[in-house]
Amino acid sequence: MTLALAALAANAAFPAYAAEEPTPRITVSGEGEAAAAPDMALVSVTVLREGDTARAALDANNAAMSDVLAAMKAFGIAEKDLQTSGFSIQPRYVYADPNKGETFEPKITGYSVYNTLGVRVRDLARVGEVLDQSVTLGVNQGGNITFVKDDTSAVMEEARKKAVENAIAKAKTITSTAGIGIGRILDMSEQIFQPGPIPMMQADMAVMKSAGAPSVPVATGENSYRVTVNVTFELKQ
Repeated sequence: MTLALAALAANAAFPAYAAEEPTPRITVSGEGEAAAAPDMALVSVTVLREGDTARAALDANNAAMSDVLAAMKAFGIAEKDLQTSGFSIQPRYVYADPNKGETFEPKITGYSVYNTLGVRVRDLARVGEVLDQSVTLGVNQGGNITFVKDDTSAVMEEARKKAVENAIAKAKTITSTAGIGIGRILDMSEQIFQPGPIPMMQADMAVMKSAGAPSVPVATGENSYRVTVNVTFELKQ
């Protein structure tokens, strides 16, 4: 067999295929948002105590925080909803004043102990009472409140449906204007945006204690949940 005939035979055995053209497609994003009233408050309170020694400051802090924990449990807050979220012992320094001709190294004059407690309050009507009682028992820092929804599955499902509907509507508008149609979905992904605290409050515990407020006023508002979907459709020409 000649070289030319061998080449023809090889081409017959392995026919050349034309490269497949990519499927015409369009990718659009859709957004969906749903709102829900919160049903739980996340409260962060801190007990700060100072002493001449670390031991003295810690003992004073322990006594105050024990009273706060006992009060929280008396309010009906479960153990699982109480969590220490921060603890520190910090020295307090006095520094030299060059204007007075002082040149000594910084000196420790005492210690500060911080103990921060995170509390989940599931009865929103009692948030003000919880804060007020905390201050009465010695909480003097913090007061951050975040209102959240314990189970977000229903509101997130609503946001997802709106996002997909929005994406489909966008694709139909674009393609119909161009005189073409959309086919099957080739790809889909989502992004979830959790809400920020609405509202978020930080109480001045020292002011509250001196004012003797009977109960801290709070407003729960609503939280918005947003979902973005990216959908790729096949184009029909």
